[in-house]
Amino acid sequence: MGERIRTFVAVELPPAVQHGLARVQEQLKRSRTPVRWVAPHQIHLTLSFLGEIPAGELPAVEEAAGIAASEAAPFELEACGLGVFPNLRRPRVVWVGLAGELEALRRLQARLTEELAARGFPPEERPFSPHLTLGRVRPQARPEEARALGQTVAGLKLGSLGRWSVREIRVIRSDLRPEGPLYTVLYAAHLGGA
Repeated sequence: MGERIRTFVAVELPPAVQHGLARVQEQLKRSRTPVRWVAPHQIHLTLSFLGEIPAGELPAVEEAAGIAASEAAPFELEACGLGVFPNLRRPRVVWVGLAGELEALRRLQARLTEELAARGFPPEERPFSPHLTLGRVRPQARPEEARALGQTVAGLKLGSLGRWSVREIRVIRSDLRPEGPLYTVLYAAHLGGA
């Protein structure tokens, strides 16, 4: 049994957007709800989460990412809007939404999924819902604490946290550690074959 690598394909965010997300997290922390916040420099837009895969399958993932990226032109996205899954009464995940050229993003993600499926990686069960995860409510949070977070989210009027041009997608290795995941970029595929 060879090495297995926790792998995903994502769009990384520019520092200005990461700073905007950090400011939102600071405002949300006032609710005092037990939340495991994602470090702002580690927040990314996941296109496909593959989980633990044999190291020998990485070239196939890189090839799929390269083909999907080469067929897509660069496009613009904007981080804006705040929400929770599944709802404000029982929030489990806090996220920032996206605007901009979402159709181009969906086409890129669908093409990536096709190319991965052609190489034996099953598509994810859930439909693609583009968002940036800020944090996850900890299991020990009491219902009233979760509701307080939902009320804080509902009360925050969030404008734009920044626009950026998506020019590449990355295949990323995730090593889980007690202090938080360590991400290593294994491959960058440029949009439009640039």
